[in-house]
Amino acid sequence: MTDPILAKSRIVGIVSLDVDIVTGVGVLDKAMQIVLAVADEPRSLNDLQSSTGLPRATAHRLATALESHGVLRRDDAGRFELGHGLIGLGHLSAGRFPIVGRVRPVLERLRDDTGESVQFFVREGDQRRCVISLESSHGLRWIVPEGAVLPLDVGSAGRVLTGEIGPNGWAESIGEREAGVASVSAPIRSGASVIGALSISGPIERLSRQPGRRFGPAVVAAAAAV
Repeated sequence: MTDPILAKSRIVGIVSLDVDIVTGVGVLDKAMQIVLAVADEPRSLNDLQSSTGLPRATAHRLATALESHGVLRRDDAGRFELGHGLIGLGHLSAGRFPIVGRVRPVLERLRDDTGESVQFFVREGDQRRCVISLESSHGLRWIVPEGAVLPLDVGSAGRVLTGEIGPNGWAESIGEREAGVASVSAPIRSGASVIGALSISGPIERLSRQPGRRFGPAVVAAAAAV
């Protein structure tokens, strides 16, 4: 989260680049460090080295190899950027996860009706991944990047995905994962199974310290609409 003084204009969620031991396959984990660094913003080789902590020769070797496979490309300034080869893969991935097409218009309505940032999370093992994230129009807002992987044990969406749902059908979080941020989440179900969590999140000063009372019914209704 940004410094509280800077947060007057914006609250930002950061994708962690600390993936050194995610799989134990060193070259793959280092390549993903590079991809995630470039996903944050286009980067020169020097920027890649400083943001990932990799040796310059390693960063160059992996970045150029990823470029050869279309995972990265060079922009007009010569910086490494996400490659066009990812576009087709992204469409294929979305097409094989059809619930995304149902969730997105519901999230758009929820964001427009509430004015707050909204997200759709799914469980991946002992973590949760943000599949869809739509930002609030407010200058002071909470942003969760699409694709970000977050813990299950903190935050309202994590509790929903582990079945910790209150009697009114939602779970809330106040400054639990990030100071100054509140959220409300409700489950999306397939039969008796929870297959996703739909969330509203934003600064406590706007969502209040009882965000469930304010937004819980709207989040539950949106999840049911999916």
